[in-house]
Amino acid sequence: MTSTSIQAQSAADQILGIYWTPRKDGKMQIFKSGERYFGKLVWGKNSRLDEKNPNPAERKKELLGMVILKNFLFKEGKYADGQIYDPDSGKTYDCTMWLEGMKLKVRGYVGVSLFGRTETFERVE
Repeated sequence: MTSTSIQAQSAADQILGIYWTPRKDGKMQIFKSGERYFGKLVWGKNSRLDEKNPNPAERKKELLGMVILKNFLFKEGKYADGQIYDPDSGKTYDCTMWLEGMKLKVRGYVGVSLFGRTETFERVE
């Protein structure tokens, strides 16, 4: 590995860690598998099932432990080409993420990023 790729790798891995969900009712762990980044729910104030899942077979599964951020690649300072699952609606959206200090900005959208919503996850210290 060259020093440039090592520097890019360490910059990309800054996202790794645990974050509060926007409503502070859960915690999400960002982890890496291969070259891609994922996020799973590791703590929740209230235990609940994935009742809104479009697949009836999945509706009896706990949200805790579920991977809701999937397949992000680090590109030009952002985490792109991923998807986010919204358990409140049962829908999956295209998604990009980026860090702003101790905050993780997560933008879910349909089609074009312009038509979406950004949520803020704060890093647990």
